[in-house]
Amino acid sequence: MAVNTATARLEQQWRDILAVHARTMCEIDRVLHPYGLGASDFEVLDILDAESPAEGGLCRVQNLVGRVHLSQSALSRLIGRLEKDGLVERSVCVEDRRGVWVALTRKGRDLHAEVLPLQRAALARMLTEERAEPSVSP
Repeated sequence: MAVNTATARLEQQWRDILAVHARTMCEIDRVLHPYGLGASDFEVLDILDAESPAEGGLCRVQNLVGRVHLSQSALSRLIGRLEKDGLVERSVCVEDRRGVWVALTRKGRDLHAEVLPLQRAALARMLTEERAEPSVSP
C-alpha cells in the first residue's frame, strides 16, 4: 500500500508540473501573440540574446537543441520562420559544413527587448499563482 501511495504522489507531482508548464506556455503564447510570437519563438530569441549579446554574435543551432523543448526538426522549422520574419539570420559553419550558425538581427534584438518584460511578467504571474495554489495530494 505504501508503494502505491508513493507512486500516486509521484504521478500527481509530475502531472502538477505538466499542468503548470502547459498553463504558463499558454499564457506566454497569449501575451506574445499580438507581436507575432509564441512561447517557443521567444525562447529561441531569448537564448540567442543571452548566448550572443553582441550585435552579430553567432550561436550554433546544435547549442539550442538541448535548451529548447522542441525536436531538432521542429527547431529548424521555427528558426526558418524566424528567419523569414527577419528576426534571425542563418549561415553555414565554415569549419564544419554540417553545422549551422544562427544570429539575431537588429529587428530580432529590438523585438526581443520589447517583449521581454511581457514574457517575464507572465512568468512571474503564472509561477506566483502556482505557489499560491497548493497541489492536492491523494
